[in-house]
Amino acid sequence: MSAAPCSRSGAAMTALMIQGTGSNVGKSLLVAGLCRAARRRGVSVAPFKPQNMSNNAAVTADGGEIGRAQALQARAAGVEPMVDMNPVLLKPESDTGAQVIVQGRRLTSTQARDYAALKPRLMGHVLDSFQRLSAAHDLVLVEGAGSPAEVNLRANDIANMGFARAANVPVVLAGDIDRGGVIAQIIGTQAVLDPADAAQIAGFVINRFRGDPRLFDDGYALIAARTGWRGFGVCPWFADAWKLPAEDALDLSAPDRMAGLYVVCLSLSRIANFDDLDPLAQEPGVRLTMLGPGRAIPGDADLVILPGTKSARADLGFLRAQGWDVDLIAHHRRGGHVLGICGGYQMLGRSVADPEGVEGTPGSTPALGLLEIDTVMSPDKRLSRVQGQHVASGQPLEGYEIHLGQSEGADRARPFARIGGVDEGAVSADGRVAGTYLHGMFAGDSFRAAWLAGFGVAGSGAIYADEVDKTLDALADHMEATLDIDGMLAVAR
Repeated sequence: MSAAPCSRSGAAMTALMIQGTGSNVGKSLLVAGLCRAARRRGVSVAPFKPQNMSNNAAVTADGGEIGRAQALQARAAGVEPMVDMNPVLLKPESDTGAQVIVQGRRLTSTQARDYAALKPRLMGHVLDSFQRLSAAHDLVLVEGAGSPAEVNLRANDIANMGFARAANVPVVLAGDIDRGGVIAQIIGTQAVLDPADAAQIAGFVINRFRGDPRLFDDGYALIAARTGWRGFGVCPWFADAWKLPAEDALDLSAPDRMAGLYVVCLSLSRIANFDDLDPLAQEPGVRLTMLGPGRAIPGDADLVILPGTKSARADLGFLRAQGWDVDLIAHHRRGGHVLGICGGYQMLGRSVADPEGVEGTPGSTPALGLLEIDTVMSPDKRLSRVQGQHVASGQPLEGYEIHLGQSEGADRARPFARIGGVDEGAVSADGRVAGTYLHGMFAGDSFRAAWLAGFGVAGSGAIYADEVDKTLDALADHMEATLDIDGMLAVAR
């Protein structure tokens, strides 16, 4: 067994990994809550996810990109997001292919069947990033990906047990009782694991329980008896989870309001950076609907938003298959407004061309024609945090760019924003269609208030960043009340 690394003060470094019995069992929030709980104890803590698959990314201070969940976990830990917190990020470009981001930068695009051959090469980057975080912090809290029970993916694994054993990090296994079958989830995971992998697991937690947790006492005891693992508690459903940026499109949600500015966001098949809308969802004067496939755009919508997408050309096909292209034209003719963000901005133009096949098969696709712009893709990705001014309101705004391609055309003469004295985005001649490459702008309180005022809606005056921190504190309180946090941190090594 390898020796534990040492801290800057010479004390033994510690790490703990949260793995799950499946995808979307709440691993990201559990790690975020643990980060905040450790920070409250005066521990220098950092989050880490060896491999993530998500099109919801954040731009880091060191100029790279990581999964949005790790950026939220860094906030919970009170540290700046860095590329080492998520050294391998897979961004799906199709049903079978993904862009591979390594330590913040695009390495290549690959098909799922070919990715396994890359993993031995990637493990070195993963361990390198982990060691750097370990040297800078007293505790590293690691999030697994998917499930270790996917033993067909165990060879050269870098996401779960492959990493845990290579770095000698103990594991707590989380099961999601809300989806049912949690006893089988946990006992079954142990049953299929290699004994050496199973030995890496120090205990389990039950997540997302609804109702009286005492009703699960017998099931909890059965899991402990069958596995021999220590139970660290039953965590009830955290009702305010929707207030935190979600990483998985399956988690998209908004309060069910019956009045207010009616904003409809199209849930594209390759939707990306959809947490752009979280600050709007929390405004009492906004009624936000995430519109799924097969549903028509409501005729009474005030604003339709085309969000970011990992593949604008592919999602133009998806959008047309839903009939949303026809709905959008009708919406605009009725006097409705349209906003495109990043890939959604590109889709609003006349064409999206990809001559080098950066996002798929080389070629050009007719776009929606609501903006007089044309977009050409190129391999060079724009990654930057930016500050500027919203042209229509004069309010300062800030956000980040994370995109391929450039857009030019007549509507660029009416910019959405100015960044460092340079025009950004485009607005139609009638002022009702706008597009921008800026993500994260609605988190700015003064801009959000001014933007809502343009629709005759009074903002709540809430400070969004403070609301996120309050929710992270509430999450930590929730976990402290129901889980053995001290016991979990004590098993870290």
